[in-house]
Amino acid sequence: MDVKFKPIDGNTPRYWTLVGILAVLALAGAWSTWLMFKQGIYLSGMTNRVPWGLQIVMAIYYIGLSAGSLVVSGLYGIFGKAEYKPFARMAAYLAMLFLIAGLLSIITDQGRTDRVFIEPFSHANPWSMFSINPSLYIGHITICIIYLWALFNEKYRLTKVASVTVVAWAIAVHSGTGAIFAFTPRELYTSPLLPVAFVAAALSSGAALMILVITALFKITKRHLDLGLIVWLGRLLAVFIVVALYVIMIENLHRFYLIESRHAAMYYLFGGWHAFLFWGGLILVGSIVPALILFKTKTGTSLRWILFASVLVVVGVWCERYMIVIPGQTFPPELFPGMEIVRSPLNEGIAVYNISFLEVLQALGVLGVIGCMFVLGLKYLPLAPAEARTVGESQMLKHMMPDAEVTEAAVSAEN
Repeated sequence: MDVKFKPIDGNTPRYWTLVGILAVLALAGAWSTWLMFKQGIYLSGMTNRVPWGLQIVMAIYYIGLSAGSLVVSGLYGIFGKAEYKPFARMAAYLAMLFLIAGLLSIITDQGRTDRVFIEPFSHANPWSMFSINPSLYIGHITICIIYLWALFNEKYRLTKVASVTVVAWAIAVHSGTGAIFAFTPRELYTSPLLPVAFVAAALSSGAALMILVITALFKITKRHLDLGLIVWLGRLLAVFIVVALYVIMIENLHRFYLIESRHAAMYYLFGGWHAFLFWGGLILVGSIVPALILFKTKTGTSLRWILFASVLVVVGVWCERYMIVIPGQTFPPELFPGMEIVRSPLNEGIAVYNISFLEVLQALGVLGVIGCMFVLGLKYLPLAPAEARTVGESQMLKHMMPDAEVTEAAVSAEN
């Protein structure tokens, strides 16, 4: 399949205004990080009881988006679906940027950012996931660069090998990130299903975000995009949602089944305002509603409904990431089973965590950095295709909508 890639124009006032806004966000994030470095991490909402805050939530969210976006690229590289070749470069480039965003989030979370680049490598420990993961992250970025080079130069065999490698490595990276929590001996962390849950949510959020990015880019640049390609991605997203929901259900049923974790499970699902994020954000908004939209024939073949469902998934998975990180810290660990702590330098019971304004600036700063890298990449690199078409668009949609009459003109009108 012959696909022509060409950079976007990028010489309009709107384009440079967007670059300027993203640059301002990046500078604001750098300023807040510098302020915490000079005055102390106490300026954040984190405490001794809650040492992982918003930036860690964003870090695992970005790492998941990195793994999930490679699924779209892998449709061409691994499975040979030529109609998805137009998206392969952009998806791989975004995967690399999202991993960089995850690393920046981790760096800005540290009170001593000067130690982040030294300590993990100078004190290697093969039994610690904290020590193993930096090597996985660096390896992932390196393989993404090789994969992009193969895509840019149309090296088919290398593309095939690199795509399989990078997707497998991405799953390993995200499983390793999930293992950081799963291997921690705390009631709401320890779970052999947590790495699997990480990967399942990553696939759904990554696919959803790619649908949004692809559609927005083609609309803004006024390039042709066949509806059938997005419809098929929507069907794939629906399957990912069901798998992620199933893993979440089994994990929490397991918590309730074990007597020793039942109290923690009650807090996780029904205690505190985070329970609203679970039932309202993750289960209802992020899973059930988009799954119903995408599986229903009428809405699942409508571009507007697919985009709406994708937005809901992106929001829902962010709620899932928050639920993984924060409640596990605010719930008090049972340090001495069967005994009562009568005096402690730390406040016992349920801890409180409130996101500070500086943490929000840090998160926006990371978004500004990768946003600048993405829009500048679109201008100076051949990432975006001139068009994205599929053969037999009408036949594909007629198969999905047997009771409807679909024509090529209708497809173009819908787009």
